[in-house]
Amino acid sequence: MEEQWGYYAASWANVEVNMEDRVEVYRGEMAPIACLFTSSDGVGSNVIQWFYVTRTGERQKIYYQDRNMKVVDKGTPFTDRISVNGTGADGEIVLTVSDVQLDDELEFICVVKALTDGTGEGRTKLKVFETPGSPTIEGVQTGISVHEENPSKIGTCEVKHGYPKPNITWYRNKTPIRAAQDVVKVVPSITTESSGLYSVRSELSMKVMKEDKDDLFYCEVTYFVPGGLRMTETSPINITVYYPSTAVSVWVESPKGEIKEGDSIELHCHVDGNKLSSIISISNEDGVSWDNKTVVLENVSRLNSGVYTCTSMDTDTWEVVSGNTTVFVNFLDPAVVIPKDGVELSLGEELTATCNALSSLKTHTAWFKDGEKVSMAHSLNLKDASFDTAGTYKCVVTVPEFEGMETSNTLNVNVNGPPEIIAPEFTEFEKSFEDMVELSCDVRGYPAPTVMWSTSDGKILDAKSKTDTEGVLQSVVSIKVTSDFTAFCNASNDFGTDAVSFNITAKGNGFIIAVIIICILLLAILGSVLYFLYKKGKLCGRSGKQDLTKEVSSKDNIVVEMKSDNTEEAVLLGVNGEKHPQNN
Repeated sequence: MEEQWGYYAASWANVEVNMEDRVEVYRGEMAPIACLFTSSDGVGSNVIQWFYVTRTGERQKIYYQDRNMKVVDKGTPFTDRISVNGTGADGEIVLTVSDVQLDDELEFICVVKALTDGTGEGRTKLKVFETPGSPTIEGVQTGISVHEENPSKIGTCEVKHGYPKPNITWYRNKTPIRAAQDVVKVVPSITTESSGLYSVRSELSMKVMKEDKDDLFYCEVTYFVPGGLRMTETSPINITVYYPSTAVSVWVESPKGEIKEGDSIELHCHVDGNKLSSIISISNEDGVSWDNKTVVLENVSRLNSGVYTCTSMDTDTWEVVSGNTTVFVNFLDPAVVIPKDGVELSLGEELTATCNALSSLKTHTAWFKDGEKVSMAHSLNLKDASFDTAGTYKCVVTVPEFEGMETSNTLNVNVNGPPEIIAPEFTEFEKSFEDMVELSCDVRGYPAPTVMWSTSDGKILDAKSKTDTEGVLQSVVSIKVTSDFTAFCNASNDFGTDAVSFNITAKGNGFIIAVIIICILLLAILGSVLYFLYKKGKLCGRSGKQDLTKEVSSKDNIVVEMKSDNTEEAVLLGVNGEKHPQNN
């Protein structure tokens, strides 16, 4: 509640009454209305009455009080909603109206009558307020043409449920919009609700220009509250303005910088106009056209070089505005090596080869062999050819301005000559009996040599594997060691031969032979002892004719047979089962 002090005073005889000009409260609150008075007869025995002024200007009593009683008048709008504080003995009495409504916005009168019939009265106006809801704004959804003859609707602002009536002001870019004939039109409308509250609506129309395309429009709502004025704003809106084009630009959006064959080109077109009736297209010099503001060309070649034009046509006026840009696609042709085919050189011969690639940009050429750079020029010079000269030479042509833009070609060089066996690291081997030994022979030469393996006893060996790497033929054999031997690697072609030998020693071979000889001697001694015992008659403890046969069934055992008749003969059976007389 807000109290506005400015005093209304009236006096009759010796009574003076003072009251506030107005009392301001929100709807639904309590409104205390104070009445201050003085009397020359004193303030203890006065008659006090409260009235309100109806809409028709009549007084309507609502309260009476004297020293003996207090009476609230029945049948009035305030019968159940007023109360009076104080007896008036101190010169002040307060009328309180509860649950204030909009219809309570009336003038209240306090009448004080003295004992000597002196009378005084005062008046206070009760003002009621209701804060409106948040304002809303709605812009037009369709675009507005600059060619419209009459102001076009921009939008509508509305605020509801306020009291007293709120006020709406339109703004453009923080500047208030004022009505102007045939240019700006603001049409307000006010609705009074059944509750007595106000809803206010405002519609803005104006003729637009191209410059309005980026403007922001919003509404400011002001409304009264007890003791002052408050303001709130809507969110801003913008509008779509249609206007013709005056300039067109087209450019390569990607890639940035130089273009090379194989790239994808993205062309963009921009017009400074904004009109639904415009047709925008991009075309090239060959007459190919795309009805779009954006064009993507995949995997371009030098044939895509040329002038690209973007055109904007106004279908209302058929006016055409265009712009263009030039596209150049850089290229690098495949590298050409001369001589084209593989080359055969004789030992000591010389060769000059060239490598070139046609390009729209400056190029750099380098030659490589086995991954190592051997020349930094477009020509390759080979002198005093040897087997080391043979191999594959790769020519690489690059464009320094473009990372990854390169082309390459190869040249195969063969050097004719007799086989040349690369000296092996080891030619002497010592292996255990019956172990496997693996021998390797690396041969250079052209035409490719034929490699054969043999042993010192004339045996031909089959190669385990053969591989040819960068002009070097490698042949490998695997041999089981049963004795000492020598293996030979023989290489030959149309120009000559070459050979290398490997000596293999079998460890443990002499020891085995010695063991076999000792075993044979021991068996011979055993046979002699048995024969001696037989002759003495001490074998098996009996005399006379005796047969003694001893057989041992192993492969290398010796069988001895003795007979006791007059003809004595011993037979020694050898390893192979042959009979040998005793005198042998």
